[in-house]
Amino acid sequence: MSSSENSPGQPVAAPWYAGVTRYQWLILIIASAGWIFDVYEGQIFNITRTQLLQSILGKAGSEADIKRWGDIFLGVFLLGGTAGGLLFGSMADRLGRKPTMAASILMYSIFSGLTYFAATLWQVAALRFLVAMGVGGEWAVAASLVAEVFPAKARTHASGIFHATSVLGTFIATFAGLAVGAQWRYAYLVGVVPALLVAWVMASVKEPESWKQAGIKAAKNEGGKMGSLKDLLCDPRWGKRAILGMLLAAVGLGSFWAVNVAGQDLAKYVLLKNGVPAGEALERAKWAYGVIETIGGGLGLLAFGPLCARFGRKRSFFWIQIAAFLIVPITCYAPQTYGQLVCLLPIFGFLTLGMHAGYAIYFPELFPTHLRATGTAFCFNVGRTVAASMLFFSGWLKPQMDLRLALSLLSCLFLLGLVVIHFLPETKDQPLPE
Repeated sequence: MSSSENSPGQPVAAPWYAGVTRYQWLILIIASAGWIFDVYEGQIFNITRTQLLQSILGKAGSEADIKRWGDIFLGVFLLGGTAGGLLFGSMADRLGRKPTMAASILMYSIFSGLTYFAATLWQVAALRFLVAMGVGGEWAVAASLVAEVFPAKARTHASGIFHATSVLGTFIATFAGLAVGAQWRYAYLVGVVPALLVAWVMASVKEPESWKQAGIKAAKNEGGKMGSLKDLLCDPRWGKRAILGMLLAAVGLGSFWAVNVAGQDLAKYVLLKNGVPAGEALERAKWAYGVIETIGGGLGLLAFGPLCARFGRKRSFFWIQIAAFLIVPITCYAPQTYGQLVCLLPIFGFLTLGMHAGYAIYFPELFPTHLRATGTAFCFNVGRTVAASMLFFSGWLKPQMDLRLALSLLSCLFLLGLVVIHFLPETKDQPLPE
C-alpha cells in the first residue's frame, strides 16, 4: 500500500458488511439454515452407511457389499439432486423464490424422516432419491436469493458465507451419527427438524424486486421466458456458461465424493495399518473426517469468498485447484501415523473443499434474473450427474489398488477444472445480468 493510502486525509474503505440491512441478514440466516440441513441429509448417510447397510443386508452382507451399495446409494443421491435441482430451479424462476424454497425444504425433511422406517434396499434408494430432490432444489433457490438480495459490494462475501455454513451440517451429522451409534434410524429423524423452517420462510421472505420486474417484462413479452430450460441452453449467451459451469461443478462434486470424503477411509486405513481394532478404527475415522477434516474444509469455504473478492473468481478457482491436486498425494503418502494424518487433514479439507463456496458466488452471477435459479441449478445439479459417474468409477477403482494410489490418481480431476475455468468469464465487480 502506498504512503498516500496511509495518509490521515485519505478515506478508509468501509467493510463489506457496512450498510447491510436486518432483512438482508435475515435472508442469509434463513438460506444458510436450509443449506445446513441440506448438507446434513447428504452427510448423515455417509456417516451412518456402514451401520445402515449392515442392518438391512444382515449377515449375508460382506464388507465389499456394503462398500458397493454405499457407492450406489451415493450415486442415486447425486441423480436425485439433479432432478430436484432442475425442477425446483425452474419453479423458482417461474413461481418465485419463497414458495419454491419452502417446498424444497419440506420435501427433504419429510422423506428423511421416513427413512426411519426403511427396511429394504429399494426403499433406501427411493427415499435417498426423493431427499436429494429437495436438497438439490433448495441450494439453487437459496444461492440465487442471497445474490439478489445483498448489495453488490457485499454479495461475494455473503454468498461465500452462505455456502460455508455447510460445515455445520457436517458437524451435526457427525455428532448425530456418533450419538446414535448402531441405532442409525434415529439419525434420520433429526432430518425432520428443518420442516419447521417452512413457516419461517413463508412469513419472512419477500420476493426480490429484480425477480418481480423480470416477471413483468416476461408477461409483456419484453424479456425472456421465466425459468425456461430451452432458453437457457439454446441462447448462446447463456448456454455456453451453463455447460461450462456444469463442468466446473462436476469437477468439485466428483472430487468431493471420490476424494474429499475418502478422508474417513484414509484415516481408517492408517489406523488399521497401525494395529487399531476395526471397531475403534471406524469410530476414530468418523471423528477424523467429520470434525478434523471438516474444520479445515470450513475454513477453506470461509476463505474462498474473500479470495474471490480480492483476486477474482477465475484466479481463485485456478490456484485452489492446483493446490488441491498437490495436497492429495501428500496427504496419502506423507503421514505414517494417525497423529501425522490428523495434522494434514485440515489442510486437505481446506484445499479440496474450499472451492465449493465459489459455486454459490459464481453461478448466480452468470445468468440473468429470469434464468438465474434455473441456470444456477443446472450448473450445480447437472454437475451432480456427471459427478455420479466419477463416484461409480472411484467405487470400482479403489478396490483394484492401494487406496493411496487410487486417491492420488483421482485427484487428477482437479486438472480438468483448470481447463474449464479458462473458458468462463470473469464476473468480479460486474453487476448481475438482467
